[in-house]
Amino acid sequence: MGYQCFDLEVNDKVAHLKMIRPDKLNSMIPSFWSELPQIVDELSASGSVRAMVLSGEGRHFCSGMDLEVFANNDSIGPQASSGNRSRRNERFRSTAMKLQETFSCMENARMPILAAIQGGCIGGGIDMVSACDMRYATDDAFFSIAEINIGMTADVGTLQRMPKLVAEGIVRELAYTGRRWSAAEALQHGFVNATYTDHETMLASVLDVAAEIASKSPMAVWGTKQTMHYTRDHSVADGLEYIANWNAAMFDTDDMAEAFTAQMEKRDAEFPDLFSLSDGLG
Repeated sequence: MGYQCFDLEVNDKVAHLKMIRPDKLNSMIPSFWSELPQIVDELSASGSVRAMVLSGEGRHFCSGMDLEVFANNDSIGPQASSGNRSRRNERFRSTAMKLQETFSCMENARMPILAAIQGGCIGGGIDMVSACDMRYATDDAFFSIAEINIGMTADVGTLQRMPKLVAEGIVRELAYTGRRWSAAEALQHGFVNATYTDHETMLASVLDVAAEIASKSPMAVWGTKQTMHYTRDHSVADGLEYIANWNAAMFDTDDMAEAFTAQMEKRDAEFPDLFSLSDGLG
């Protein structure tokens, strides 16, 4: 299936999703907001994809929400001030929450998602990569919570997720000023896992990390992702109970046996895929 904003490749259980509008700095036009969750949800539901890499073609990773979204949306555009106030405000809220779901689907996906970032990652771009499991960047990459520069508060995930990844004071400074945050600073403060000299080197390395993840038990990887997300938002005691309950229900002795056998036989382990979520649903 063809997409307006993305190109998808799947090789050896690793999906590579590329934003393909470099001439427009991979800005988030209206179709972006429907295509991304559709693709991620389908990959997650398939059960056969064990890791996904998200990248962008061209000089910049993503310049954020396209002005077309504001201009053509009755909920958030200039025309949004017309009509009954309570209904108008409810529509704005519902639209914002719908946009939030576009990135929440990446947290909810059964496979880890790795972002490979070059050049600018601006506005909605930070909302997006903050919802990924890991982030990698080129030396020339920079980040900007740019919503403050157009007189609005970021509302699609940055202010909720980024303080879980970086010290709150750093996020406040970036959100209040909208300044550019360099890849070196992002690495220093733990927002990105590693930096690279160029785009090609970064992509090769990130795809290697994704391939290594894909070689592990998909049940164990999914359980790790679920547990870390739960623990992020709960107490240590709650997190410990959660993983005890998870393993009591999900721990697969066959996967453990295969892992041990493969190590003894000095071969790669072979694990079954997760079941497809669409099986038996028509």
